[in-house]
This record gives sequence, C-alpha cells and structure tokens, in this order.
Amino acid sequence: MDTADVIVIGGGTGGYSTALRAAALGLEVVLVERDKVGGTCLHRGCIPSKAMLHAAELVDGIAEARERWGVKATLEAVDWPALVATRDGIVARNHRGVEAHLAHAGVRVVRGSARLTGARSVRVDGVRDLAARRGIVLATGSRPRTLPGLTPDGRRVVTSDDALFVPALPDSVLVLGGGAIGVEYASFHRSMGARVTLVEAADRILPLEDADVSRHVTRGLKKRGIDVRAGARLLDAQVVADGVRARVRTARGEVRAVEAERLLVAVGRVPVTDHLDLAAAGLAADERGFVVPADWGQLETAVPGVHVVGDLLPPPSPGLAHASFAEGLLVAETLAGVASAPVDYAAVPRVTYSSPQTASVGLSEAEARARGHEVAVNTMPLTAVAKGMVHGQGGTVKVVAEAGGGRVLGVHLVGPHVSEMIAESQLIVGWDAEPADVARHVHAHPTLSEAVGEAFLTLAGRGLHQQ
Repeated sequence: MDTADVIVIGGGTGGYSTALRAAALGLEVVLVERDKVGGTCLHRGCIPSKAMLHAAELVDGIAEARERWGVKATLEAVDWPALVATRDGIVARNHRGVEAHLAHAGVRVVRGSARLTGARSVRVDGVRDLAARRGIVLATGSRPRTLPGLTPDGRRVVTSDDALFVPALPDSVLVLGGGAIGVEYASFHRSMGARVTLVEAADRILPLEDADVSRHVTRGLKKRGIDVRAGARLLDAQVVADGVRARVRTARGEVRAVEAERLLVAVGRVPVTDHLDLAAAGLAADERGFVVPADWGQLETAVPGVHVVGDLLPPPSPGLAHASFAEGLLVAETLAGVASAPVDYAAVPRVTYSSPQTASVGLSEAEARARGHEVAVNTMPLTAVAKGMVHGQGGTVKVVAEAGGGRVLGVHLVGPHVSEMIAESQLIVGWDAEPADVARHVHAHPTLSEAVGEAFLTLAGRGLHQQ
C-alpha cells in the first residue's frame, strides 16, 4: 500500500492549492484526480467563460466606438472557431502551468477515481490502495444542477459546463437562472448578437447581492435588449427540431410562450460525492449533499483528520474558486501543524463578469439591518467622476457602514471594470476600517476608483460631491 502524509481527492482549485501548500511545508502529498487537474474552474468554468466574456467586451467596444466616439469601425463577423482556439489555448497554457507546479513541488498525481475505504485510506479505480499518515482532504467539487424533465443534450439544452463548448453560437437563447452564472451567459450571448430571455424564479436577478445592485444590473441588461423576467418560473420545455419551446409563468401569473434555439440551465450547482463512499470513513453528506465540517476554524469533519474544501462545503463558504484557494491553504497549514487563521468569509469578494459588471464584499444593506446594525449608507454614481463619464456606461458605488462613523460592513459596485476595483474594498471590510480611515487616503485622478474614495469621503463628512 502506498503511503503519504496527505491524500487530496480532487484536483480543482481547492485540491491543488491544498496539495501545493502542503508540499511547500514539507509534507508528502498524493493528489488523486479522475479527469484533469484544474477542475471545473480551469476547464469548464471561470477561465474559459471569462476568456469568452473578454471577447464579448471587444465586440461591444466596436459598437461603442462607432456609435459614441465616431470611430467608423464595423464588425464583419465573429469567427467562432478562432475564438474557441484562443480560449482553448489560454486554458491549455494554464493547465500545463498547474501540472508543472505540482510536479516541481513533488506532489504525486494519481489518475483515477478515488473511493474512501477508511478515515485514512483510499482505493483508486478499485485496484490501488493509498494510506494517509496525517489526513485526507475531500475536494471533489460540484456539477451543474438540473431540473426534472430537462435533460441536457449538449446542443439544444445545455448547462454551464458545456454552454461554450458547442459548434456554433445560437441566434436565440433562453437562460434559466438569474444568478451570477446565468447573468454572465445572458450577457455573453447578447454581445454575440443573440436574442436573450433571462428567467429567474426569485423576485430579482442576482438575489444574493444587494437589492440596489440587482436593480442597476437589471436596468443595464434591459438597456442592452435582454428580456429579463424575474419572479418567473419555467412551467415546461419541449425540444423541437429548431430549438426549444417553453412556457413561463410571469410574476403577474401570466403564462407566456418562449421559443429559443437553445435553453441554458443555470440554476445552481450541487456537490459531487458520487463514488466517494463517505460512510466508509464514518461520514455522511447532509440533505443538500454538502459535507459539513465540525470545526470551521480548520475545516475538519467530525472524523479527525478528514478535511473538506471547496464546493463540498455548505454556506458560509460561497462556492467560489478564490475561496477554495484560501480554504486549501488553511487545511494544508493545519495538517502541517502551522497556525493559520480561519477563512474570513465575510471578506471574500463576489464578482459577476457581465456587462455591466458587479463586485461586492461584506454585507448588503438588508443583511446589515437584519443583523441589528444601525447603518449609514452612501451611494455614488460612477458618472460623478470624470473617468466614469469617459466610459459612459453608468454604474454606482454603494457603501454600507455602521452609523456614527463605525466600521464598514459592505461595499457594492456596479459598472465597467469593477471586478478590478474590489480589492481595495476587500481590505477595507476585512480590516474593519471606518470611513474616516479610508478618507485619509488619496485616490488617483482620473480613475473610476475615485468614486469609491468619494463615497467614503462623504460618509466621513468630507465629500466634495454631497448627495
């Protein structure tokens, strides 16, 4: 039987970050992966989708150049195979990089499907037995959730796992689900010229974000011609020769027919524990499929030495790749006997890479009030600063702080490039800063981040653009 200090099951972001950090701390690590290291994020999610969203941004830029700036540019066509080749090249380069990092760190990668045979033992593909001296890390990730009666076929009915891996772009698409994934795919397809209908069962899209964020994004998507239907439910859908025919019940109770070339199901993700045989290690998933840690400070389950990271974790873990990285570092350091602070989930940023983009960290206004905080709220339009006028895409900054100059509880951004602006706010929330602390710092001019600075100046009583 092969023996190592740590066995990591799953080579996605949570798994390989655990393996790399543990190896750097001198532990002998085996990582078991049945597909490709990098996981969903690298091969089917974050990286390929953001590559394509960048291409969509370029397409939108051509229209802006012509219509707003007098640059007589025209879009001849979208060469889908060329876009795919560029995207796949980026993914392949990252994949080679992860494999090289693991090899350089001395992590042994075992290809195959792992099944627990005990609290310290694993069997791979039914033939190879592995044992862990210090512990096992479960990092098998998640897969797209489907709905009864909707069977993805990779052509007419697709999930986020295969939405970009199709031979051609659709002329029309019905996106089911208005969370971050659904909004991003709706935005992408609209940029590529498709007629898009976005259906969300909750009373607003991006329901996990601040209500003002949802309102701004809804307005931005509708301005782009996307048919946004919140508070609506899919009644049924039928695959036909030229696409999908669906019936949707609107928020007013009306039944509307929607026809589209493609139906994209983006109603969330579910943990993958198939074939793990959790019971063999004395574990069980909860009713939602998550593996709940007994100790959130070390992400250790009720079975000592068995830890869990990534999408197998229930909330407050947000199921985001960057949170998985942090969880992997924490678990690796715990197994190595190195003191490590728990993951501060309140300070994990959330980003939606649509047009308009959203980025947020901390509590929404409603969450802050529900937790008993007396709050002071300030909003600042991006167009209040010169760079926001240059971009001409609108947007806003919203800051939620404790009343009376207390600590900042949440920051919420909508607009161009806000995904690159959220890091400052992450530090502000994570370090329990107060508006006066931020107001002392000078923001470069002219930049979009000036609007962030102005929002805090106003809360500190020093604003130049009083609202």
